[in-house]
Amino acid sequence: MSAAVTLPDGPLTLTGRGAAHTGPGRPFTSRIAYAAAHVVADPAAENGPGAPAAVDWDATLAFRRHLWSYGFGVAEAMDTAQRGMGLDHPTARELIRRSARAAWETGGAICAGVATDQLPAGPATLDEIRTAYAEQLADVQAAGARPVLMCSRHLAATARCADDYLDVYGRLLAEADGPVLLHWLGPAFDPALAGYWGARDAGRAAETVLALVAAHPGRVDGIKLSLLDEDFEVALRRRLPPGVRLYTGDDFHYPALIRGDARGHSDALLGVLAAIAPPAAAALRALDAGDTDGYDRLLAPTLPLARHLFGAPTLHYKTGIVFLAWLAGHQDHFTMVGGLQSGRSPAHLGRLLRLADAAGLLPDAELAGYRARAFFTTAGVAQ
Repeated sequence: MSAAVTLPDGPLTLTGRGAAHTGPGRPFTSRIAYAAAHVVADPAAENGPGAPAAVDWDATLAFRRHLWSYGFGVAEAMDTAQRGMGLDHPTARELIRRSARAAWETGGAICAGVATDQLPAGPATLDEIRTAYAEQLADVQAAGARPVLMCSRHLAATARCADDYLDVYGRLLAEADGPVLLHWLGPAFDPALAGYWGARDAGRAAETVLALVAAHPGRVDGIKLSLLDEDFEVALRRRLPPGVRLYTGDDFHYPALIRGDARGHSDALLGVLAAIAPPAAAALRALDAGDTDGYDRLLAPTLPLARHLFGAPTLHYKTGIVFLAWLAGHQDHFTMVGGLQSGRSPAHLGRLLRLADAAGLLPDAELAGYRARAFFTTAGVAQ
């Protein structure tokens, strides 16, 4: 096989530099890092738009074991797993149960999304929303995963003020059997979440979040923030009470936010970590050893890839995540639940391939070249 491939913008010879990365190792000591993992679709099933999700469970769990082996925790059934975008609630519930069982067997850390997606689309009352959240909270706790109270499209559509959020979340925190993670996903990832926490202005919304945390001491482990605004994240992080973590979900600025400064750092709950696991693990181990120069050097090549991967329309980043997993050999096909493999253009994926090779994310250049040639041939790019 050859490592040469013709992309929409010209030829590329893959280097296979990813084979040189440090291999698996223990969890990190200076930072908590959860990688939000995708689901692997069953390529023989009817995984078209609107169809119930059909998952290849063996390949899906194998990818999670890959992440655990590098020292990452797994953030399960989050938006990276197409939650609310192809992954229906029954399948998400089964995914959480299977992954939590695999985490127990492996000794890996796991947190899992709690949402309201069992409700039908459309209007819902605050009581219906709270009940839906509570049902999923009970499921996640029973599975043995740490709950992540995800943003709810239903709540965003129904709540009329900050007090509605404080009431719904306050009741859930009181019912939880231990500390939970809050979740603040910006409209770049999901336009239906505009105005979450009761205000379109992020500063006003932050006051609601801080009031919620202050009113429930010891009930919030941290908050996962995905607003793609580095300065805002640092400012919010500095206002959190002692012991409450800021888990960055900023796929545009994660190296600086995780490194931090003299006044603190962000931990991580990131979709991009699943795509860059080997160099990211090596970088976090360098940080554990106090080698900030090594940390910066290892993560720097991944940042252009992340910014392209999560470029507008950001909600389609999942297509690139699965494309990279296929090229890197973590699955045998480029098929997604909901037919979402069509979410990015061949030109976008061609640029992504260049950046992945430059970042050393393709350990087997010949395999990646073979698969890329097959894909771009069907896309109309002669090889």
